[in-house]
Amino acid sequence: MIITGLALGAVLGAVLQRGRFCVTGMLRDIVLQKTWRSFVALLIVISIHAVGLAALTSAGIISPEVDPLAPIAVILGGFIFGVGIVLAGGCASGTWYRSGEGLVGSWFALITYGFSAAAMKTGVLSGFNSWVKGYQWNITTIPETLGVSVWWFAIAIALLTIYLVHYYNSRDVAAASLGKSLNQYTAGVLVGIIGVVAWPLSAATGRNDGLGITTPTANLTDWLVTGKSSYMNWGTLLVIGILIGSFLAAKSAGEFRIRIPDSTTTVRSIAGGVLMGVGAALASGCTVGNGMVQTSLFSYQGWIALLFIGLGVAFATKLWLKPTTPAKKQPAFAVAPLSLSVPKGGLRSIAPETYALDTLGAVCPFPLIDAKEAMDQLDSGEKLVIDFDCTQATETIPRWAAGEGHDVADFHEVGDASWQITVVKS
Repeated sequence: MIITGLALGAVLGAVLQRGRFCVTGMLRDIVLQKTWRSFVALLIVISIHAVGLAALTSAGIISPEVDPLAPIAVILGGFIFGVGIVLAGGCASGTWYRSGEGLVGSWFALITYGFSAAAMKTGVLSGFNSWVKGYQWNITTIPETLGVSVWWFAIAIALLTIYLVHYYNSRDVAAASLGKSLNQYTAGVLVGIIGVVAWPLSAATGRNDGLGITTPTANLTDWLVTGKSSYMNWGTLLVIGILIGSFLAAKSAGEFRIRIPDSTTTVRSIAGGVLMGVGAALASGCTVGNGMVQTSLFSYQGWIALLFIGLGVAFATKLWLKPTTPAKKQPAFAVAPLSLSVPKGGLRSIAPETYALDTLGAVCPFPLIDAKEAMDQLDSGEKLVIDFDCTQATETIPRWAAGEGHDVADFHEVGDASWQITVVKS
């Protein structure tokens, strides 16, 4: 039966990859883009989860258990995890599926995430983990505290989400697209359904839980080190499946390519992975375990953790996410095709009123950050030609351009996992 974890994980990995679904980006957009639009995709997951789990619980199919709140651990862990996912360039599930796209930086983050989570749960830091979690409040879920049915909360958040989807869709702007990616809201629906299906499949193997990333990742690390079969369970196969599914989806779409990070990105990825493992272990969950599952059970842990993950993301975004190099117009020494070398992070004239920005190798959100900085240097009617190989930027850059009223004159693939977009300043 545990093989169902591998199958469901492969489906989840494909959906995450095709939908560019990463909670880090959703929280980061609130700070960088000043919009909650993409965060609504997470609310879709939570809403479907909430209704589905309430139905399964009412039918006696599953029996979710929620631990008492450990406030210090959840607050501290959530904030540390939020900082970590900004440095790593993706949340726990995002790091798994981006590893499947060939991002070596995500490989580094994934390895250190697994080792630090294992150290916190079963290794040398387990004593510290238990000590911080030792202070607890005897409260579990908000409905239980208020003495009301969970259905009131499930229906309320579903109605709120429906309104927000309608609100943003009715005000959405047309954005250029290559037509290969999955709409983020549609991806949210699919992730929510997968989460509901996951719980009874997992429970059938003796694992009374749904989707999860941190404990399975720690278990995979422990299994690789010790070889103990007890660590190879439904959840462990789930995360392995995410990697396989994302790789197959990226490969079939021409979006897989080994991408070697620079030294700065490598150091950030390693540090981010360590913080992710420590933070998620303290908070007893990541953006999946807490941000999707525990929130749908309306536990105090889930919602408090999500809040402090968001605060950690905001703090790290303000502190570290700056343009890689100041954008400045350079003189046109020669008019040449963009395929020739362009100074990395620079802004060079390649034709009359046309400038080039090379962000190849930069992980999200840096292609967008540099594009915004560069566009500020241009005059109305001038063109910015951007080369990038960050998969998520295929959505964020066109949407930013459309939202700012700029025209997208051209958008095409240059090769596997490499794109070029031409934006005309309004």
